[in-house]
Amino acid sequence: MFHVASLALSAIAVLALSRAEILERMKAPVITRVNGLVQVYADCPADMRREYQSGVAAFAADTVRRLYSARRLKEERFAKAGIIVHVGDGRTNRTDVVSRVEGARTRIYLPCPGFSDIDAFRREIVKAFHLAVLGEKLGDAEADESYRRSDPRFHITEERDKIERWLAGGPGDDEEHLKLMRRIIEPGTASRRDVLTFASRLYLYPLYYDAPFLGRIGTLPFRDAVAVAKKDPRVRLAAYLKSRDMIILGGGRGDAMTSASQGYARFLAELAKGDLGDRELLDILDGADEKLNLALEEARLNEEGRHQ
Repeated sequence: MFHVASLALSAIAVLALSRAEILERMKAPVITRVNGLVQVYADCPADMRREYQSGVAAFAADTVRRLYSARRLKEERFAKAGIIVHVGDGRTNRTDVVSRVEGARTRIYLPCPGFSDIDAFRREIVKAFHLAVLGEKLGDAEADESYRRSDPRFHITEERDKIERWLAGGPGDDEEHLKLMRRIIEPGTASRRDVLTFASRLYLYPLYYDAPFLGRIGTLPFRDAVAVAKKDPRVRLAAYLKSRDMIILGGGRGDAMTSASQGYARFLAELAKGDLGDRELLDILDGADEKLNLALEEARLNEEGRHQ
């Protein structure tokens, strides 16, 4: 929104400056970012320019690049800036952010840069981006939604919610959702669903469905496999084959999940070799279970922290 009163006050402040101060501000460098789309002027003394201009320019540029990236748009080059930011010289606690649309261009004024409302500033940048790059005029609520969708966490949450809805019986292609469950949605981080999905795979299966272990066991938990392996050597072969999958199933989702998957892989490898006694094998398995519980607790705390 453009406030005439705010500009009138700025004009009065300029008239109060000495000729030398006016010339010094006129010579102040203009910071240009994002292929000319963003320009930041420092309508303030040198000390405030040094403190605020580069930071304001970085904030505006980061916001614009995030919007570009979220829409998979290539950054175009602008002969004339579409987003022009003026850093004012106010030192009071005014938080207002003033904007004026000039055709496809938007001027944004920060009367008191040290106190400007960051959310309001970001909102005006988003609106200016849509106008200059996409030719769209947005309201405040639409701008907030646009920025929310540009946040990488929005897409992560969206995909995780999609899995949960499907698991709860919602509509959707089964194969598509199974692929989504196997995908590393957020590299370096495990959700509770990731940990629980991994835990659901801690079983051994016969190589052929019509040839169960001991003639009757089609699904064998890792802990039960220690005893059954003594009676059916095919359990050791199944353990060997499964051990190669564990690192892949748990990898890429953070240190806790990686450590747990390595623990299970070691258990299966030792079970396959058959050199260790039952107690030693179960100790390795207990260690892997403990690491998996730590991964689950870490995931729980991470998700609770995001919702606060």
